[in-house]
Amino acid sequence: MKLALLLLLAVVAAGLATRYRASERESAAEAAYPPTGELVEIDDTTVHAVIMGEGPDLVLIHGSSGNTRDFTFRLAPMLAERYRVIIFDRPGLGYTDRLEGDEGIVAQAALLQQAAAALGAERPIVLGQSYGGAVALAWGVTRPDSLAALVTVSAPSQRWDGPLPWLYRINSSALGRIAVPLITAWVPRSYVTEAIESIFAPQDMPEGYAEHIGAGLTLRRESLRANAAHRATLKEELAALAPRYGEIDVPLEIVHGTADNTVPFRIHATPLAEAVDGANLVALEGIGHVPHNVVPDAVAAAVDRAAARAGLR
Repeated sequence: MKLALLLLLAVVAAGLATRYRASERESAAEAAYPPTGELVEIDDTTVHAVIMGEGPDLVLIHGSSGNTRDFTFRLAPMLAERYRVIIFDRPGLGYTDRLEGDEGIVAQAALLQQAAAALGAERPIVLGQSYGGAVALAWGVTRPDSLAALVTVSAPSQRWDGPLPWLYRINSSALGRIAVPLITAWVPRSYVTEAIESIFAPQDMPEGYAEHIGAGLTLRRESLRANAAHRATLKEELAALAPRYGEIDVPLEIVHGTADNTVPFRIHATPLAEAVDGANLVALEGIGHVPHNVVPDAVAAAVDRAAARAGLR
């Protein structure tokens, strides 16, 4: 009886320590990386948008585990020289509220389209990277009159084989109630840095990126849960969306690295290009998953082509 009581007290103490440390780390991340843009209210959901530059409207949508800083590191400042760039935090990440109920790519596209319109961008060019590219495709399919052109960068577009990675599987399940606070509280900084570096493979992570991105924002409990929920349903959502790609009738530029091991080129980029009439596929030889931060000139050139094809430049 005494041993059981001691074990119970130890569990309670560990839980309280984890909750306290998680809260401390979340507060520290938000203090170090506060919102840098505007907050827009869409149906009781707060959307964070960073706006820079002048010219045709261009919306940028980041990938999994990201935030606006992924684009402000290199690509957005380049494009702001000739576009009005609107960079959104996706729902549940950065400083945009998590969606209630349906959190999938179609729901995210609807929210960001409404936020763009509220900011005066009625028919922007829409660029999405990685998971954000899936959101951009959902925008193009389900809201075709509200954009001028599409640019996908390293975007998943098809259902693929293989199980959901174990961390997403745990965090999106009931076990996430235990696992998520533990990750927020105790994951080592070295692990985070290594995870960021792996995304850049086979290229090296640019100097200063790890400090700029604010990875601690993604390690907040609500963001970990949102990220896992998004990833858990993505394959089935793409399976439902893919048969409708032929409906896309705006200029589409597809930018994808041939060495992308996160979202493989042949599984995603090639079928997408074949499905959309007039799509222009740019194969970046030997480039991995994040060309917007490795070869940003190539991505900016795709935006310029999309703008020209849409009659905006």
